[in-house]
Amino acid sequence: MTAVDSAQFHWPVRVYIEDTDAGGIVYHARYLHFMERARTEWVRSQGIALRRGLDENVSYVVQKMAIQFRQPAKLDDELWVTADLTGSGRVWFGFDQKVIRQSDGAVLAEADVKVACVALDSGRPRALPESMQAIVREQ
Repeated sequence: MTAVDSAQFHWPVRVYIEDTDAGGIVYHARYLHFMERARTEWVRSQGIALRRGLDENVSYVVQKMAIQFRQPAKLDDELWVTADLTGSGRVWFGFDQKVIRQSDGAVLAEADVKVACVALDSGRPRALPESMQAIVREQ
């Protein structure tokens, strides 16, 4: 059983019918949506305005993801989705992410995610903006 550390970034998600198959089991691809939301909310929690980044020709894209599914989430489950910064480079930062069922602390899925910073207009890698560099240095 795993509990979410109160100091750890986590985002609540409830499983809706749209997330499931006819048997009430969450589609595997929906975990990617849940993790994307948690990473986005992590960025917001750090004071980064996503719309401002778009105005400055900055975007973030998943470059690499390794995911392991352990147990299924089901209709009406309440989940915590974590986003823990694991490292960074000039143009990227990484996360360890988990999807945890709130009722029993079971880890349902976990992923190692590498996010790259790209120029919005060209899609080419670019250096992390100074504001993001400062955040990853502090972590």
